[in-house]
Amino acid sequence: MLDLKEMSLQAAQARASDIFFKAGSPPMMRVDGKITNLGDYPELTGEDCESLAYSIMTHDQIGRFERRHELDLAFTIEGVARFRANIYQQRGTIGMVLRIIPLNIYTLEQLGMPPAVADLARQRQGLVLVTGPTGCGKSTTLAAMIDLINSNRRCNIVTIEDPIEFVHQDKLAIINQREIGIDTDSFTDALKYVVRQSPDVILIGEMRDVETMNVALAAAETGHLVFSTVHTTSAAETLDRIMNMFPPHDKPMVCMRLSVSLKGVISQKLIPRKDKPGRVAAVEVMIANPTVAKLLEEGRSGQIHQAIAEGGFWGMQTMNQCLDRLYKAGIISEEEALANAGNVTELKQMMRRQ
Repeated sequence: MLDLKEMSLQAAQARASDIFFKAGSPPMMRVDGKITNLGDYPELTGEDCESLAYSIMTHDQIGRFERRHELDLAFTIEGVARFRANIYQQRGTIGMVLRIIPLNIYTLEQLGMPPAVADLARQRQGLVLVTGPTGCGKSTTLAAMIDLINSNRRCNIVTIEDPIEFVHQDKLAIINQREIGIDTDSFTDALKYVVRQSPDVILIGEMRDVETMNVALAAAETGHLVFSTVHTTSAAETLDRIMNMFPPHDKPMVCMRLSVSLKGVISQKLIPRKDKPGRVAAVEVMIANPTVAKLLEEGRSGQIHQAIAEGGFWGMQTMNQCLDRLYKAGIISEEEALANAGNVTELKQMMRRQ
């Protein structure tokens, strides 16, 4: 009999980020970005996967899964970790991936974030975006920023997530965490009413469409601090993505709204370390200083990269500047730095300078 708790504990002790279950393969885990075997378990059968998946679902969730063959949910194994699960079907059998979420929330210092990130969390209003590919630590960074606010400010924080990942306890602030499918039917419904819940800080799990973006901008304009995530790899690309979400005739208005509301964009990647096991976050930080705000207003996102490169005084840094610093400090290898570079030629030139 397979014991999910025992396997989860093994994976958590190995510092894995994900656990994979599928029929015809033993349980696997992802450690520092690479997939390896989870202990010496036998190959799983379709029945094994089904019993594991059904053991974490409620009766309602089982019904929803059997209708749709897809399900996202989160659960906690006490004393081990919290897990974000995705259950799916492949070749007629059930597969499952568990993302491991630590029970303790890291601080921004522990994550190695630049000071400008903490400054963004201390803003009183505006929009702050954390971007990057999947599995690059966006949720972890956001949880650390929310925790910083929770520890230092008496306010009301409302989060709308699909599903709830990090669980926050009230400190100075009060925190309401709403999960799509359990506490509310959809992002749209939750966002429609969020401003009536007297929030000071709003966290929206993901910017999925124009509607979500519109509500986020409107909330930021009406005096709330709004956090969210976008799946883009750089600040300039994020701004392009947002502008291109809207129809062409709305573009000047969107540019105007962004120039007023956007406070900053944090783009991150996790890179394997050279000096010890584990990964390090490489971060691009864009702060909406007067120069950036002017470029946003005029829709000149192509010149944002240059403004970030020259904005060291404001705490800004490009991805290449961060990679160059990590490489010269001996934390990451040259191959990894170049593999994650935004502009490889530029980074090569930066690395040559001593």
